[in-house]
Amino acid sequence: MTNNTITAPKGFLAAGIHSGIKKSGKYDLGMIVCPGGANAAAVFTTNKIQSAAVKICQKHVKSKKIYAVIVNSGNANACTGETGIKNAVKMCEDTSKCIEEDPHTVLVASTGIIGEQLPIKTVTTGIAKVAEELSASPQSGMDFTHAIMTTDTRPKTAIRQIDISGVKVTIAGTVKGAGMIAPNMATTLCFITTDISISKVLLNKALKNAIGNSLNKLTVDGHQSTNDTAVVLASGSAGNMPVTSHSPRYKKFTNALTDLCDDLARQMAHDAEGATRIFKVVVNGASTKTDAAKASRAIADYPLVKCAIHGSDPNWGRIICAVGSSGVKLTENKLSCKIDSVTVFQNGKPRKFDAKKVSNIVSQPEHTITVDLGAGKISDFCYGCDLSAEYVSINADYHT
Repeated sequence: MTNNTITAPKGFLAAGIHSGIKKSGKYDLGMIVCPGGANAAAVFTTNKIQSAAVKICQKHVKSKKIYAVIVNSGNANACTGETGIKNAVKMCEDTSKCIEEDPHTVLVASTGIIGEQLPIKTVTTGIAKVAEELSASPQSGMDFTHAIMTTDTRPKTAIRQIDISGVKVTIAGTVKGAGMIAPNMATTLCFITTDISISKVLLNKALKNAIGNSLNKLTVDGHQSTNDTAVVLASGSAGNMPVTSHSPRYKKFTNALTDLCDDLARQMAHDAEGATRIFKVVVNGASTKTDAAKASRAIADYPLVKCAIHGSDPNWGRIICAVGSSGVKLTENKLSCKIDSVTVFQNGKPRKFDAKKVSNIVSQPEHTITVDLGAGKISDFCYGCDLSAEYVSINADYHT
């Protein structure tokens, strides 16, 4: 959760271990502790089917202070009934004993296979062990990051530092997720720590704004998880004058938090299951924000667009088809499309362009698709990635 150029946020300890949940031997249990207590905010999946951890975490995050987060990977603890709820509560209780705080001041998250009961004895034994490994070292932060991964091929972290009235404030974040990702919450599991002193109300608002303009703009496969959770903890250890109003200091923090989350979202897109490249869809000229968001996501989710991008095929017809099928208001004779800076369709008609040049653009690690609906002045965007045979292979073999 840090790097070699910026010191991690003050006031936090972290650790990650292999407890035995994953038979592969990879890390599967992580813990973050804020000994002095942190203001916390979180957003969760809006899926009607929610994991036991999400249900418990939604209650606990309302506590005045949060002292720890306990996370397991390899088992989602979703669709597991009352036993699953008891196991999520047990994870909080055992963590609270290790730090000598109330169980309601502990947040919990899980990720992995749906429909299997947690091996709770393995987990509780692991909680005692991971608590012994807590440290403020960069390696401990990376151990936590590795402990939350599932089909991810690499860890995803970001860090930002800003000046708040002459005081250095640090924000660090880590995220896991490579598949089953769609806008409608945060996206998989995301944990952010910061040493800023800020009110709980404003922290919550800042997180929702940041997620709404970053992670919530990413779709890999249009599928929303049962476990999605994004948490931010603010220790207040930086020593800045508390941020308690919508001041320039609050705006500066929110901008940095959004930038960090955007970084994490793009890292997720690059590491999406089977992905070889990512793209950003920008929709302009919409009559409403809802239409702009709907159209951008329709393009990013459209399988034929994703396949064309995988093949470096500048097939703008699929983009226009995706827009038309999305149901948004548009003016056909004003509808236009660009791939990066090259206009391929303008005012409802095709434009001559260098197909080889655009194919080279599409083959790059990142490019931008811009569509103008010609129906208004509202804009929005969405991140997407290509669709490969490897995505099918990963998800065909995931459970077995």
